[in-house]
Amino acid sequence: MPDTILLEGIQVPAALGVTAAERRMRRPVRLDIEVETDLDAAGRTDRIQSTVHYKRIFEIAQDVASNQEHKLVEALGQRIADAILEKFGVDAVTITVRKPSPIAGVLEHAGIRIRRLRD
Repeated sequence: MPDTILLEGIQVPAALGVTAAERRMRRPVRLDIEVETDLDAAGRTDRIQSTVHYKRIFEIAQDVASNQEHKLVEALGQRIADAILEKFGVDAVTITVRKPSPIAGVLEHAGIRIRRLRD
């Protein structure tokens, strides 16, 4: 099993939705991020320089969600995965995106989970 950095229950505003009006509303989405990378050096040295700082991962996810428009949760997840893989050179990333109450009263959330590997 690979070493994994977990960020769970992130809530950030996103310009997300099929229609322009929906994207303008900037409703919150929930994100879970799993970043696979070797954490052995960090565990042995207890130094932040030996790992991927989770605050930096959060900042990338927040930036992508908030500062780009996305019609689909699939696109939002892909863009966050691409940005994390590009910035940190980690082995793999799994992104879960949940859009709360997409259909009022009948659906708690809709979403996706994608896993992408570094090329």
